[in-house]
Parts: sequence; C-alpha cells; structure tokens
Amino acid sequence: MISLLIVDDEPMIRKGIRTLIDFDALKITTIYEAENGVEALEIVKKNKVDLILADINMPKMNGLDFVAMAKQISPSTRIAMITGYDHLDYAITALKVGVDDYVLKPVSKVDIVAVLHKLIAKFVENNQEKVALTIAKEISGDHQNDSTMKQTLSEYINKHLVDTTFSLQELADEMGYNTSYLSQLFKKLFGVNFREHLLHLRLEKCKILLLTTNLKIYEVAQQIGIDDSNYLSACFKRVYGISISEFKEQQERK
Repeated sequence: MISLLIVDDEPMIRKGIRTLIDFDALKITTIYEAENGVEALEIVKKNKVDLILADINMPKMNGLDFVAMAKQISPSTRIAMITGYDHLDYAITALKVGVDDYVLKPVSKVDIVAVLHKLIAKFVENNQEKVALTIAKEISGDHQNDSTMKQTLSEYINKHLVDTTFSLQELADEMGYNTSYLSQLFKKLFGVNFREHLLHLRLEKCKILLLTTNLKIYEVAQQIGIDDSNYLSACFKRVYGISISEFKEQQERK
C-alpha cells in the first residue's frame, strides 16, 4: 500500500502521469494531486505520503522550498523532481538536501516508471529496515538502536529548525535524556556535536533560500532560526569559504 503525491501546475502533465502509468503494477494504491507547493504541503501535513513527484518550477511556492518543508514534516518520504534543462542546477541542489532523484522534461512514460521504481525501491528498503529494527527491539528488549535513535533525533531537530532558542538542553528535555549523555550520544551518531549539526542544517537551508528567493540576508536568517544576520554571514564564510554575496554571484554566473 504505497501513496503518491503528484505536484505540477500543468494539468496535462498530472493527467498524463495518472493516465499512462500502471499504478496497480507498482503497488501504488493512493494518488494525491496538487497544482502548487502550498497546496501540496497541506496534503503532506494531513496525509501519509510515501512518494512525491514534484515540478521544480511552480507558482506560490517553488519545488525546492516545498521539498525542504515536506522533508521536515516527513523525513522518510521519497521525492523526485521534474525539471527542465533551464532549472537543472536547482535539481542538482535538491539532491544535496534530501531529494532522491530527478527526471528531465519533456517526461515520458518510461522516464516516470523508471524514477518511480527507484523511489519505491528506496521506500521498501527503508520500511524493511524499520520492520527489522522493530522486531529486533521486541526480541531483545534492548534500548533503541543507533539507526532508530538517529532518525528520532533528526525528526526533533527538523521540527525545531527555525526556533532560534532551540538547544541541546531543550532537545534532552523533550526526549527525557540527561544532557551530558545526549551530547555524547549525538556525537557518536552524527560525527559532530549538536551545535555543528544544527548549524549545518540551517546553512544548507540558507543556500536554498538564497537560490530560490529574493529575501534579504536578515530575512533569510529569520527563516532558518538565526536571529543575527551578521552571525549568519560569518558562519557562512567560515563553513563554505566564501561570503554570501560571492555565493550568489557564483550561482548567477552558472
């Protein structure tokens, strides 16, 4: 029982996908449609969506913003972008922030079936892993294993990414852990400490906003949970080796 959300502002593309693809053969039993990112986000909030096919260039909310927010709501959802050559750079950027694949317009039945097979394979693999972890936990009675704990921590962090006051202490309180223990566990699971990981996520979201909006730096800072635009600029330069303005200039030249 797999659900699919098709997001495209062109009705003919949505209709074509629904008409041409044998969803029964793919075990896709529920199909949602949306004509823009805002409408699609509401569907993700209200329903269990396993797979998403989304156009990268849409009105109201573009595909990159949509998938970034959808991933925060449902990290396990598998996503492929539909894009033209003129937006290929955005699709490549999307892969870096958690999108699983992309397909170039004009799309054909073969293209859509192929990308759906890839998404389904990743979805099934993830579900099988979850089932195996659950069984192992029930049999052994041990604590949550590392993979499950890492996913749980990621979900908490994504939920609070724009909260400027979010801290390791707050995360520990929400999860019922000692702060010192959680700090050591976090470093073990993610390879970096909590603050570094949180900053990395916020800076990656910053890059998306810089690529897809005309927001001023202080407005970008507000949307990624940083309350000081100067601090954001300094962190960006330290992590990526270039300033925000240099980054934007590089992208505009591509």
